[in-house]
Amino acid sequence: MDANEFRAVGHRLIDFLADYQATLEERPLFPKVEAAFLNALFDERVPQEGTDAHAVIRELDEKFFPYCSHVSHPGYMGLITPTPAPMGILGDLVASALNQNIGTYTIGPSGVAIERRVVRWLNDLVGYDERAGGNLTSGGTMASFIGLKLARDWASGDRAQHDGVTGQWAAYSSEERHVAVDKSADAVGIGRTGLRILPTDDRFRIRIDALESAIEQDRRRGIRPVCIIGIAGTTNTGAVDPLAELRRIADRERAWLHVDAAYGGGMLLSHQYPGILEGLALADSVVLDPHKWFFAPLDAGAVLVKDAARLTASFGMRPAYLTDEMDVRGERYQYCVHGFEQSRRLRGLKVWMSFKRYGVKQIGEWIDRNVDEARRLYELVAASDDFEAAVEPVMSAICIRYCGPQLDEPRLARLHREVARRIESGGRFWISTTVLKGRSYFRINPVNFRTRLEHMDELFTLLRRECAEVRHQLADRAVAR
Repeated sequence: MDANEFRAVGHRLIDFLADYQATLEERPLFPKVEAAFLNALFDERVPQEGTDAHAVIRELDEKFFPYCSHVSHPGYMGLITPTPAPMGILGDLVASALNQNIGTYTIGPSGVAIERRVVRWLNDLVGYDERAGGNLTSGGTMASFIGLKLARDWASGDRAQHDGVTGQWAAYSSEERHVAVDKSADAVGIGRTGLRILPTDDRFRIRIDALESAIEQDRRRGIRPVCIIGIAGTTNTGAVDPLAELRRIADRERAWLHVDAAYGGGMLLSHQYPGILEGLALADSVVLDPHKWFFAPLDAGAVLVKDAARLTASFGMRPAYLTDEMDVRGERYQYCVHGFEQSRRLRGLKVWMSFKRYGVKQIGEWIDRNVDEARRLYELVAASDDFEAAVEPVMSAICIRYCGPQLDEPRLARLHREVARRIESGGRFWISTTVLKGRSYFRINPVNFRTRLEHMDELFTLLRRECAEVRHQLADRAVAR
């Protein structure tokens, strides 16, 4: 592909994406297509010969674009995949074109500098001082893995990375944790059975009395507490654990405090709701995901560490083939020496460009609008007699449930699943379902700068209608039996 062909194809794609963003609300949010059809559509052997670039784009037009889920649609309120800001989209394009591997300084010197600056900005937002460090990661799962590995290594006096986990260890988190915590406990050798899953209070925050009891029981059995995992913005309800209390217990037990703020970290930019994440800087490590509520394109997670030296202690291996003989003054930062990944995409560019283009002020306004939208839905539910909310929202996540008459919990669970399916099929909104303390809910989470208050009104009207229809169907089936 020469420069002229690249320019022509690139212009065509940019024009398409610009039109796509301008017409998003007119499109059905979720494609009406079966997985079997898509598998058959792409069922071909690896091409032996190349194809004209315009023909490849035509195939995208026919096979790929029509069957995407439009997460930038203002009615998308499901899993936490926000609308990517346009400047971040362009940042990803530049990063792909230049292909800087910032795992090693010599393959991306300016990229290393940009990513380090982004990490510094994130640390400043958390409240960490100049000793802090961190890495941008593929997402919250990798960031949690690194955080728990840091905890494991610190607790072992930096022996676990050589000897493995010896003895019995335990980590503690609430029933509202993200599954990334379980995967990470498994991967670092603590084990899923070594992860103590603790109940939450009526605001879905970890119960301190349950944590104290679990630690006491483990101490009596000779099991060492090595890590407490707090949550600053749970996936279901946006709940924030009492971080200062967790810090007090961690200090007493000589345990690492890791806090998952992958979703909730966006509240650090809020102007209307300050202080929601008070105590976040008390953690030893923090997970933030700029690709969640900072509106960066995937993938852009982050693990931030109060003491950057802990990264080097956990990962500081320097094989001869990666030694930088030119770094006589120790100024060339090597991400591969201070993190898990060797090859690293330049994730920081899209975040840097977004911060530069929009600033904390604009991004914070988007976040506040999303919180206001969740609160609007809460007010609609509170004024109704056939819905209830799990808890008043503190962020943009809100869980509500239909509580019409004559339905037991199993049938209510079926109702919520069926209504969510109908809404998906309708193409105007996409929401998910969840379970809180054994009860089914709709989980609704606007993290989209295109969503407006009127969308919440429209969604609630639709939910009431669909729930009533499905309730009548379930009641009729019960009578027929």
